[in-house]
Amino acid sequence: MTDLSIIIVSWNVRHLLRRCLASIYDSVGMCADEAAPGETLAIEVIVVDNASTDGTVEMVEGSFPSAQVVANRSNRGFPAANNQGIRRAGGRYVLLLNPDTEVLDGALLQMTSFADAHPDVGMVGPQLLNPDGTIQSSRRRFPTLTTAFVESTWLQLTVMSLESGGLSRLLTTPLRHLLGRYYVADRSASAIQDVDWITGAAMFSRREAIKDVGSMDEAYFMYSEELDWCRRFREAGWRIVYLPEAQIIHHVGKSSEQVTVARHIHFQTSKVRYFRKHHGILPGEILRWYLMAGYVWQSAIEGAKWLVGHRRPLRAQRLSAYRQVLASGLRRGPDT
Repeated sequence: MTDLSIIIVSWNVRHLLRRCLASIYDSVGMCADEAAPGETLAIEVIVVDNASTDGTVEMVEGSFPSAQVVANRSNRGFPAANNQGIRRAGGRYVLLLNPDTEVLDGALLQMTSFADAHPDVGMVGPQLLNPDGTIQSSRRRFPTLTTAFVESTWLQLTVMSLESGGLSRLLTTPLRHLLGRYYVADRSASAIQDVDWITGAAMFSRREAIKDVGSMDEAYFMYSEELDWCRRFREAGWRIVYLPEAQIIHHVGKSSEQVTVARHIHFQTSKVRYFRKHHGILPGEILRWYLMAGYVWQSAIEGAKWLVGHRRPLRAQRLSAYRQVLASGLRRGPDT
């Protein structure tokens, strides 16, 4: 019987995916070499490719023949592609893993063993590391509606700009407190702990819990889908646990950084959808108009800088991006 199904959704990051897959098989092989009787891990790997044009499918088929490949003809988005993999998965557990990650020795077995020992845990999040070995923020509280009007908006950018310009942090502390409540900062990153949600780079889930909660919401294209999914796990009574002894390197956003405008639109559109879904239509609409107003404000600033001749190519590029964001109305994301 398969213990763990690993699902990787990939889009034009062939070189990183190769390293990811190699790390998975190396980790499992090392565990098998060092395991005591009954501690081996049976895995399957499912790569769902969202119409890459960099030879990803050919690389996987040629270099990792034991991996299953689903080759989509168009970019279906992160949740829909993960759901394709989940439907194919036969493992007791399912790990949704980004292609820009590298599994460190023992991480897969550690998460599996922990879940086996704690049947009320529906999802486990490993400790994510930057390539230099520092710890990434990956364990979170659910954002409040107030947080939505600060995090990743013009207001947060203004606070950061004022502080870099020498304004006392005492004057910006209230806003920083709102942002701080969005992250789990009151317990050590080295402590096992229950959390509201974990970021989507590595989500280790119990199959029974997935059947209970349902698949990812495909109305999201990318961003906020893991937040939404974790909220549904928690509402269904499943624990979500951060397990720092299991470590995975995450290179962060190597697919999404290829399409800057689309990233803006998808991020904000998904944010609006989440708050409409979980806080109500009216708060969601107020948030949408607030975010739109922020892009109007940023456009005005960039336009003024362009008029005075300050780095005009950069200003023109940003103005074009903001126009596309505003044209979307933050109602749906673009095709990518």
